[in-house]
Amino acid sequence: MQLRFVGCGDAFGSGGRANTCFHVTGRQVNFLIDCGASSLPALKRLEIDRDEIDLILITHFHGDHFAGLPFFLLDAQFSRRTRPLVIAGPQGIEMRLAQVMEALFEHSSKTKQRFELSVVALSPGESRSFGGVTVTPYPVVHGESGGPFLGYRIEAEGRVLSYSADTEWTETLIPLAHDADLFIVEAYMYEKVVKNHLSLKTLEQHLPEIGAKRLVLTHMSEDMLSCLDDVPHLAAEDGMMLVF
Repeated sequence: MQLRFVGCGDAFGSGGRANTCFHVTGRQVNFLIDCGASSLPALKRLEIDRDEIDLILITHFHGDHFAGLPFFLLDAQFSRRTRPLVIAGPQGIEMRLAQVMEALFEHSSKTKQRFELSVVALSPGESRSFGGVTVTPYPVVHGESGGPFLGYRIEAEGRVLSYSADTEWTETLIPLAHDADLFIVEAYMYEKVVKNHLSLKTLEQHLPEIGAKRLVLTHMSEDMLSCLDDVPHLAAEDGMMLVF
């Protein structure tokens, strides 16, 4: 399988990076993890075929992870997509999706799609399978508004991909990413501890317990980006591709 960082930035576009959106493909799977506000132009810039995407996993309802969905869905409608699409995310996703559709494009949530659209609510600890993709959600800690907040452990084609989503340190990150083939993890700050976000130095204290085979840092602030020359871990960049 391979993963493309369509966008790996924070909410403020630090470093000129696009909002969070990861594209995962394999022999039989093709899905997105998160779909931030800038995702559609970023997908087009990388010439990724949106019609081939079967599943979009949403971690929470902040705009830099969720607000690209109205643009994605309207683009699919106008491009005459026929392939079924599943959107899965935290409890309340059906209501939240309708709200953001109406906020950005009035009456768009009531327009019948040309394609079959399924919106599925996920619960922590309850694994769900979507074709060849099995997703186990874990609760993470990212404040009050915009939740529930989920990180994901994803199994597909014999590989395990884990994603912390946006979170401060929580013990659930250990089973979420234990022995994963690839762990994509927020490193918002370098050393300073801030509420609702994870710093690299805090993360590093727990890496032996996590034991992921490969680590990639994402969702980095200007503070973190300014320290990358001193960081021994791989840091995501928009457009970067990994095979795992």
